[in-house]
Amino acid sequence: MSVTSVHKDPEALTLTITADFDAPVERVWQVWANPRQLERWWGPPMYPATFTDHDLSPGGRVSYYMTSPEGEQYHGWWLMRSVDAPNGLEFQDGFADGNGAPNPELPTTITQVTLTARPDGGTTMTMLATFGSLAGMEQLIAMGMQEGITLAIGQIDALLAG
Repeated sequence: MSVTSVHKDPEALTLTITADFDAPVERVWQVWANPRQLERWWGPPMYPATFTDHDLSPGGRVSYYMTSPEGEQYHGWWLMRSVDAPNGLEFQDGFADGNGAPNPELPTTITQVTLTARPDGGTTMTMLATFGSLAGMEQLIAMGMQEGITLAIGQIDALLAG
């Protein structure tokens, strides 16, 4: 599996996930930049994602839904804060209703993704999620955020190999 570390820091309100890939930064960037590739790994394996909007420019919006094995759809959105292709991006991440409107009853995070070239030609990807409150962090962790993103990232190796 590509995930090499997971670190929860309740004092800093952060969850950091680090993963290593045997592909150059430019290739790993494509799993974010290409919505069809993003669909192949975003979300746990049993909850495939479908991206309906994918504007990776500052101020742009990304909309998606994940479909459960029972056919239920869980909608989400990103509001792009910054993009530094192919080195990283930052976005606000939240849940949405079936029409794509943000769900104000669930917490949001700010996620920073950094892609760093390794000397061996591979890439280290660091995802830093910052929560607005400890209660929000605990709620999202209890909903399976840590396990879900770890399983999702674990699907990138096969995508890069194909």
